[in-house]
Amino acid sequence: MLNIPSQSFPAPSSQQRVSPSGQSGRNKVALKPGHSLMDWIRFAKSGKDLTGLRGRLIEVTQDELQKHNKREDCWTCIRGMVYNVTPYMDYHPGGEEELMKAAGIDGTDLFDQVHRWVNYESMLKECLVGRMATKVATPAKAIIPPPSPSGLAPPAAGPPPPNKDSRPRYDWFQTDATVHLVVYAKRKIPSSGCVTVDLKAGTLRLEALLGKLSYMIHLRLAGEVEENVSVHYAFSVGKIQVTMHKPSEGKWTSLGQPLEFHNTFLCKKDRGLFYRDCTLVSKTEVNHNTHVFRLQCPRGTVLHVPVGKHVYLKALIEGAEIVRPYTPVDQDLLAASRPSSHDSDVYLMIKVYPDGVFTPYLNSLQIGETISVGGPDGPFSLRPLRDVTHLYLLAAGTGLTPMARLLSLVLREMDSISTTKLLFFNKREEDILWRCQLDDLAAAEERFQVEYILSEPSDSWSGRKGRVDEATLSQLLTRPAGSRCYVCVCGPSAFTQLATGLLKKLGFSEEECHAFQG
Repeated sequence: MLNIPSQSFPAPSSQQRVSPSGQSGRNKVALKPGHSLMDWIRFAKSGKDLTGLRGRLIEVTQDELQKHNKREDCWTCIRGMVYNVTPYMDYHPGGEEELMKAAGIDGTDLFDQVHRWVNYESMLKECLVGRMATKVATPAKAIIPPPSPSGLAPPAAGPPPPNKDSRPRYDWFQTDATVHLVVYAKRKIPSSGCVTVDLKAGTLRLEALLGKLSYMIHLRLAGEVEENVSVHYAFSVGKIQVTMHKPSEGKWTSLGQPLEFHNTFLCKKDRGLFYRDCTLVSKTEVNHNTHVFRLQCPRGTVLHVPVGKHVYLKALIEGAEIVRPYTPVDQDLLAASRPSSHDSDVYLMIKVYPDGVFTPYLNSLQIGETISVGGPDGPFSLRPLRDVTHLYLLAAGTGLTPMARLLSLVLREMDSISTTKLLFFNKREEDILWRCQLDDLAAAEERFQVEYILSEPSDSWSGRKGRVDEATLSQLLTRPAGSRCYVCVCGPSAFTQLATGLLKKLGFSEEECHAFQG
């Protein structure tokens, strides 16, 4: 019998599903009735032989894998494990064509381009044929240096970013009652914060998300501390200070012992996700099918999600592990503020689909129940906005969520952006999220404009009608002489793909666009 390894997900080498620079994600296709995700989960649990091997696991050579490259006989390899995906063809949201791109070959890279958050091991476990006979290279773990006599680890010996001087570093100091960890990021820190701290049972895990890079501190602390922690920033100089409290007075001789990936500075896409259980503390109705879910982090966790980044929710539904990405919002559109040093509740505006898989489960959670939250993650960067004069936000439905915090930040901190315009596409008037708040903001801020476009308006609607099209964008996305424009797009896949294609047709370059994919 083969020894099938327990693989971590997502793999450290996987790519971010959210596409930068206007690149669209995968196409979704209309599935046949009875071929939803839940239908697949039930079919996979039916006891049918989905591999054709009667339960045997085999070693698969490269030559053997290549033979199975047809629609009616399709195997693919993901991270060294081979799956017979033939039974899954009609259930795949991206359609047969996308799966066939990986037929008979190693499909890891193709999978990673768009599926970072999908737990393929759970989804395809009944389709597992076996292991590739040839050894698949895996990313080398960062080398963890031994602790120095002072208890502080020297710079990690793993691959650094191009400029060694740009590496963050850390130090610590203490009083009789407190321990303070200080991280010097060596770059400005976004005002929304960038740090996630998880302190539990004497283990401290700190991750600072610095653009596309991730700096981590991971230690078994030298002494006991209370499981409450505070985080303070000096944003302009790039300083982060974490304060912990000792249960009894005394001095430590060191901060602690390094654990895996301690003092490492990696590309975020090479860093695996970390989950913690958060508690649902409230659910507020926004409209007839959308709520804001407020999730409270556990004691010892501070979670600061930078603007434009998202988190992942994970749940076990009918025996399958389902993961979904969601972008946090503030408590309301006008409540944006700098991150709290102690509290870091996560607010998620989510539309509940009655025939969906994940959102009905989330909506059924009772106050006080928990759900796993991972991240933050995502490639969005504020850097391209530094020289922008005109910012355009194209949102459809809950595609408003990444725009909400971005909008607040721009109006609060980026005076160089003279015009910010939101084009908000919905079906009907009752679908418009936070309409009153958007109207109030437009009335109070001369730099902000909002246009509502409805595809199925009532007879009484006097605003714009239609869908996203070239004529609408050409009229509303103006380029005054000497202006520098940037466009963000978020909505259902079809909307995002159409909008980004139209932007390209209208002369917007990839450097002038960012598409949030969800």
